[in-house]
Amino acid sequence: MFLGEYEHTIDDKGRLAIPARFRDALNEGVVITRGFDKCLMGFPRSVWEELARQVSGLPMGHEETRQLQRMLFSGAADMSLDRQGRILIPQNLREFAELGDQAIIAGLNRHFEIWAPRRWQHVLSAMDANASMFAQKLAELRF
Repeated sequence: MFLGEYEHTIDDKGRLAIPARFRDALNEGVVITRGFDKCLMGFPRSVWEELARQVSGLPMGHEETRQLQRMLFSGAADMSLDRQGRILIPQNLREFAELGDQAIIAGLNRHFEIWAPRRWQHVLSAMDANASMFAQKLAELRF
């Protein structure tokens, strides 16, 4: 389970340390790909394989399916953590997410996102502005 928000440095080679709390879930590897809203998404290999199977099963005749497959698969990088718990984010993905030398890693339960700090602040501001809508959605859940 990926929970929390962490700020980490990206070194000159494009390596990003994954939070220690996330590393056990990534022992089998991690897939990093383009995300929504100009972030990157990181998936444990097992979760990625499940997602990939479902997305690949969508009807190819739909333009939305083709676009989703292009977004997820063409930029995906399959990797392992190094001994220091870092991943190497490819240049094309760093450019897509507008990452500089800092990144925010945000846990989202089954996967995590990697954000440029400036963009993450915009996301947080938008969440604050929509707090009443989120409260209503949460009230609709039965837990």
